[in-house]
Amino acid sequence: MQRLMLDGPGALRWEECPEPVLDSPDQALVRPIALATCDIDPAVLQGRFPLPGPYAFGHEGVAEVVTVGEHVGTVRPGDIVVVPFQISCGACASCLRGRTGNCTSHPLMSTFGLGPMGGLNWGGLWAELALIPHADAMLVPVPAGVDPAAVASASDNIPDGYRAVAPQLAADPGAEVLVLGGPAASSIGLYATGLAVALGASRTVYLDTDPERLAIAAKFGAEVIEGKPDTRVGRFPVTVEAAGGAKALIAAVNATANDGWCTSVSVQAKDVALPMLGMYSRCCTFHTGRAHVRPAIPEILDLVASGRFDPSIVTTSVVPWSDSIDALLEGPTKLVAVRA
Repeated sequence: MQRLMLDGPGALRWEECPEPVLDSPDQALVRPIALATCDIDPAVLQGRFPLPGPYAFGHEGVAEVVTVGEHVGTVRPGDIVVVPFQISCGACASCLRGRTGNCTSHPLMSTFGLGPMGGLNWGGLWAELALIPHADAMLVPVPAGVDPAAVASASDNIPDGYRAVAPQLAADPGAEVLVLGGPAASSIGLYATGLAVALGASRTVYLDTDPERLAIAAKFGAEVIEGKPDTRVGRFPVTVEAAGGAKALIAAVNATANDGWCTSVSVQAKDVALPMLGMYSRCCTFHTGRAHVRPAIPEILDLVASGRFDPSIVTTSVVPWSDSIDALLEGPTKLVAVRA
C-alpha cells in the first residue's frame, strides 16, 4: 500500500509499505477517506516547527472501517468513523477521567502522524490503510448525513477549539467570548469562534489582521474586528488566544474579565512572563496544553448533525487524494483531501 511520508521541510513523497495487519483482538483496520491538515502541519512543512523526518504523515481524518478484531463491538466494517489523533486505551485512570491525551497505557503524547513527537511508531493517517488500537475506545461513528470532509478535523483541531469555549459556556451560559485569531492556531481559533456562537454566547468577538480569517469568522455570525492581538476591545468572561506569541498571550490574559477563563490554544516556543498580579486580582483562570480530544468528539458531531455548527466554513481547499502533495506544499489555511 501507499502512505505519505514527510522527509523534512517542503519534502513529501508517497512510499510503498506493507499493509498493516491485526495483531490484537481489540484493533481495527480503517481506510482513511477524508484527511485534514492540522494547524501545526504548515509550520512543519515550512520549517518553522522542528519536527524532523522521515515519518508517516497525517493525524486528522475520517475513515471507513475495513475489518475489526473479535473483541471489537462498537463499530463494524463499512462504518464511517472519526479517528482521534491521540492514542488512548479507554481503561486507564487518565482515560476514565476524560484525560485521553495522557493515556498511561502508552508513552506520553502518543499520536498518529507526528513521528518522534508521537511516542511509538503509530504511523500516519495519510495512507491507504491505518491500524487502530483500542478500536472500541477510540473510534467514533459519524452520524448519517454528515459529510466526512466537513468533520475531517474532528480528530484534533475542532475539539481543541471546543475545549476553549464549551465548558466555560456550560458554567456561565450566555457569556461573552473573545477570540484572538492569528496564524499560530488559525483553524482552532475559527472553530472556537463558530462553536461559541453555536453554544449560545451572547456575544462572540473575533479579532485578527487577516481578511480571509475575518471573513470566515463573520460567516459564523461573530462580530469581527480588524486589529492586532493587543488591540483593546474590552474585557470578556471567556477569552481564547490563538494568535501565537507572547504579546497575544498577555493580551488575552489582560482581556479576561473578573472570574473569567483564558485558554491558550497556540504553542509558545519560549517562556512568557504572565501578568500574575492582575490575574490574581481578577481571579483569572488560565489554561494551556494539549486538548483531550476523544470525549469531545461525540458532542461536536451532534452539533454538526443538528445543523447548529458547520465546520466546513473553515475549510479553504478540498482536493482529490491524488493531489495531496501539491496541495500540501501550496499551504492553504485548511486543506481537506478526499478519496472516492
